[in-house]
Amino acid sequence: MSADEREELAEGSLISHLVELRDRLLRAVIAVAIVFVPCAIYSNELFTLVATPLIERMPSGTSMIATSLVSPFLTPLKLALFVALFLAMPYVLYQAWAFVAPGLYKHEKRFAVPLLASSIVLFYCGVAFAYFVVFPLMFAFFTTAAPAGVQMMTDMANYLDFVVLLFFAFGVAFEIPVATVLLASTGMVSVDTMGKNRGYVLLGIFVVAAFLTPPDAISQSFMAVPMYLLYEIGILGSRLMVRQRQKSADSAQA
Repeated sequence: MSADEREELAEGSLISHLVELRDRLLRAVIAVAIVFVPCAIYSNELFTLVATPLIERMPSGTSMIATSLVSPFLTPLKLALFVALFLAMPYVLYQAWAFVAPGLYKHEKRFAVPLLASSIVLFYCGVAFAYFVVFPLMFAFFTTAAPAGVQMMTDMANYLDFVVLLFFAFGVAFEIPVATVLLASTGMVSVDTMGKNRGYVLLGIFVVAAFLTPPDAISQSFMAVPMYLLYEIGILGSRLMVRQRQKSADSAQA
């Protein structure tokens, strides 16, 4: 094969990959747009649902406010977009997987599929943990911490930015077992090293939680404690994976 033929083949392969990437991205955008339509229709109800943990714990006679003229319209619509992306994420990730899967080996696919599925489930679990466990306790503390003479009236746009940040933070925090198993499986960090450095990891987790949560010890602990427990679960899963690999290698040699 001549140099010109090899160049044409490589160029055709690149173009085909770019076309497939465009198609995958377009499908993902269409999926988000389809889910966004009903979310936009019920955007006010969605915002009320997300704001319920705070509304139920606000002092009597107070309410959430809008400090901008367009906030009552744009803030629920912004939430509808986040919810649509949240609900369509499995399909979006499937499109990403379908694009990269042909370039993976069979053993890599067997490892990546459960890793991807567990990542999605753990992210949703982190969001659910934040909404059902952290928010009620956190807002119960915040609403009673106002000094005398200060009336709590939270802006709806600021509230949405706050809870979306915490949703994302807890969702990512719950990915720790996946990250731990991934580090152990690739050999970047050994399981024994992760076990020996528990103290440093615990300190680092509290530092990260301090940046991601409001500046109070309660919110920081609500994030740091589950993160550390998930780290221990990740170490346990990594040990089981290493033992299983060792058994498979011994069986292959026998």
